[in-house]
Amino acid sequence: MPLTAPKLPLILLVDDEASNLQLLRHILQDQYRLLFAKDGQRALELAIQESPQLILLDVMMPGMTGYETCRLLKHDPATHDIPVIFVTALGDATDEVVGFEAGAVDYITKPVSPPIVRARVRTHLTLVRADELKRTRLEIVQRLGLAAEYKDNETGLHVIRMSHYARILGLALGMSEEEADDLLHAAPMHDVGKIGIPDSILQKPGPLDTEERKVMQSHASIGGDIIGRHEGGMLAMAHLLAVTHHEKWDGSGYPNGLKGEEIALVGRIVAIADVFDALTSARPYKQAWPVEQAVEYLQQQRGRHFEPRLVDLFIEQMPALLEIKQRWAEHS
Repeated sequence: MPLTAPKLPLILLVDDEASNLQLLRHILQDQYRLLFAKDGQRALELAIQESPQLILLDVMMPGMTGYETCRLLKHDPATHDIPVIFVTALGDATDEVVGFEAGAVDYITKPVSPPIVRARVRTHLTLVRADELKRTRLEIVQRLGLAAEYKDNETGLHVIRMSHYARILGLALGMSEEEADDLLHAAPMHDVGKIGIPDSILQKPGPLDTEERKVMQSHASIGGDIIGRHEGGMLAMAHLLAVTHHEKWDGSGYPNGLKGEEIALVGRIVAIADVFDALTSARPYKQAWPVEQAVEYLQQQRGRHFEPRLVDLFIEQMPALLEIKQRWAEHS
């Protein structure tokens, strides 16, 4: 059976002059699907109904101007992410500033040049596809992390809390917002290797014997294999988390017995966040520890399980951590 041809990108063209719409139609019709509106109100309606990938918008229109239309588009969550390019005879720098402040991503002056219109449209649709790919990849990563939870006694709220704890600690350590957000999104993948552990071991109610413990510890390496190796970005961070979050500062952890700064920084961060949440959360096999007792444990493990400076920074962030704990509290 032949594959269905992919749909061409959908663009909304908005101008009160029919001749301008005809010109843009002539420039773009061979490469895109097109919608047309002659005023701001109709443009808003079509944007909500049809979800175009891009809007080319005139500024000087009777009734609602292009600036007002753009502001309303950006105010509505349903249309906020649709990029808007103003196509207008207003070419002063001050006009462009007003347009960008209204939320536009670009500014094309009339009379338009067909090659420039095509190039600007192509550029911004490429950015749209890149954003869609990033969102899709993030959702896949999150759902793969969720899959591991179905194999374990832990809850989805656990990975939410510990991921936010890790982000807070990363920021306190000096990470940029972008790095901390990558850590937030990668952290749920830390235990994905549990997918490869037999249920008889993963859900055993009593203590594991030596051989079972060895199998359980293999989840770190399995997780690294599932995620794979990547040159950079969030997936590279997720790989490091999977293989290092059970390493210990004193070298007594697994799977590779790494010591001190041999352990990836993100692994050291997630180790603290993961243990703190596990201690302060109720499980079928244990009661939740009071926060004070969990903090005392972290201090006892300072320089043994955990990097000392990270323990100190983590405890300093306790008010923010407790806000996360309250916001994502378990409910029976």
